[in-house]
Amino acid sequence: MPNARASHLSRRGVLAAGGAIGLGAALVACGGDDSSDASGKAAEKSGPWTFTDDRGTKVELKAVPKNIVAFTGTAAALHDYGVEVKGVFGPTKTKDGKADVQAGDLDVNKVKVIGNVYGEFNIEQYAALAPEVLITNMWAKDDPWYVPPQSKDKIMKVAPSVLLWAAETTMQKALERHAELAKSLGGDTTGPKAAAAKTRFEKAAARLRAAAKSKPGIKVLIGSGSAELFYVSVPKTSADTLYFQELGVKFIEPKANAQGFFEELSWENADKYGADIIMLDNRSSALQPAALAAKPTWAKLPAVKANQVIPRVTEPIYSYDKCAPVLEELAKAIENAKKVA
Repeated sequence: MPNARASHLSRRGVLAAGGAIGLGAALVACGGDDSSDASGKAAEKSGPWTFTDDRGTKVELKAVPKNIVAFTGTAAALHDYGVEVKGVFGPTKTKDGKADVQAGDLDVNKVKVIGNVYGEFNIEQYAALAPEVLITNMWAKDDPWYVPPQSKDKIMKVAPSVLLWAAETTMQKALERHAELAKSLGGDTTGPKAAAAKTRFEKAAARLRAAAKSKPGIKVLIGSGSAELFYVSVPKTSADTLYFQELGVKFIEPKANAQGFFEELSWENADKYGADIIMLDNRSSALQPAALAAKPTWAKLPAVKANQVIPRVTEPIYSYDKCAPVLEELAKAIENAKKVA
């Protein structure tokens, strides 16, 4: 969202705009089993529902919630396990009405979109859905992602909420927590499709570890472009890149601003850091390579000249099905990369 990015008023605003990146709590699910039907949809479960989120907040309902409203990316992750939601908020549809990259495999025409951009959340439409639970991410403690701060208190009173970390955790832990939540909601986390996706993810992680070990000199920069600024992210502050670091990937470490997520560079200084590979923010709110081509400093970056720029899934959909390709693409990029910085 351009105005959020330009204002520099809040970390969450810039993060949402595409400026940068983007706990172990106990879970108890009572009644029913964790199987799904032949269609892949969540199985019906009976009895009370209890889930403790990453704030340590325990949500208790008399039955497994059916009227779920969730952040788009979280809804997409639940969808991969067969759990469907009634409404979503966050980047869901592009200007031409197609599914946003953050919507994954959601049928965006079958969910009620109560907010499609940062700062947009229609409270009346939300209440009309009679939500039993609101589910979203956290990039900062107790801060529900894409819930506008100015109306947060009113929104959070409508229904209980579940918040899961997207920062201060790793991709592996985030995947586990989203799978736990999906299972509690009747999702299929152990069937053939889910098992195959997890196996693929594990193989991709092993491949990325091997690639990083074989090319220890390759440095990766995490970038995001706007009309005015080039943002270089701190790898440890996001679940995906922290996990990639654990697997051995070497990242550029920028001098972060006071908020700690990224360094803001003018386009004149976009060449401050040499990198062999650039992972470029893939969100619709950030400028993509075609738009960046007009920036002289972008065109002169060694990684750009060497065609060693890959999309960075800045806000991963935390299902094994969606995260495995992310690891595979980065592994391939490192395997094929030449030292150019």
